Amino acid sequence: MTAGEAAPARPGPSPVRALLAAAHGGPALAVTAVAGLLALRGDLPPSDAAVVTAAVFTGQLTIGWGNDLRDLSRDRAVGRTDKPLATGDLPVDRVVRALVVAALACLVLSALAGRRSALVNVVLGVGAGHAYNLGLKATWWSWAPYACTFGTLPSVVTLAGPDPAWAPLWATGAGAALGVGAHLLNTLPDLADDERTGVRGLPHRIGERPARVLAAVLLPAASLLAALGPAGRPPVWAWPVLALVAVLAVLTLVARGRAPFRAAMAIALLDVVLLVAAG
Repeated sequence: MTAGEAAPARPGPSPVRALLAAAHGGPALAVTAVAGLLALRGDLPPSDAAVVTAAVFTGQLTIGWGNDLRDLSRDRAVGRTDKPLATGDLPVDRVVRALVVAALACLVLSALAGRRSALVNVVLGVGAGHAYNLGLKATWWSWAPYACTFGTLPSVVTLAGPDPAWAPLWATGAGAALGVGAHLLNTLPDLADDERTGVRGLPHRIGERPARVLAAVLLPAASLLAALGPAGRPPVWAWPVLALVAVLAVLTLVARGRAPFRAAMAIALLDVVLLVAAG
């Protein structure tokens, strides 16, 4: 390139990739994977398991897109280069259209899963996520939507079964503890940016260190509920997993740098394994 020539424009992400990024694709796929595994473990017919999983996925997409639309001005103010809406790589109207389509799909798929499962998924699952986006994220109650969405996820599956029933309390408690722990972990890297734009949820109000300690308590609690909650003796393999969770919990509290965050994320993954294995 000779002097005076303009630098080549940076190629933007593909439309599909940009939409997935704006939907917080990683967390959305993670929640969907948990729902799908729970559905398979719950002995749902394959068609019913697919419908429930798709209903959860489309609902999670609406939450992610709603979040980025709501936070567009904040993301631009702090220069979020990882947000396609904030960088201009993704038009707002395209996200709005995608959100509407996903919302309609979520309603139809949830209805196909049965009215009980539909009410829980749409109102307590997806509805709680949008309540977070629309204001609860900036209050002391920022944890509540996560507890509600994750805590009711097992029931979205069990209420879609041939004998609809609420999930056992241990599964609800494990999901809720996992959800709140995930909220704390997800927020920690963005505490400073959130404070600059006026978002002060529970982690911001109690501070980085107490939030990390609380996550280190809640995530192992989810492990214990998932391992010891079901009737009968825990499987032999559950004890080494719980021992590993205990070691990781200690690391979360005493390690430096990024190690505490990675240790807490590892506990969250083990929680998912225990919850799915318990069925």
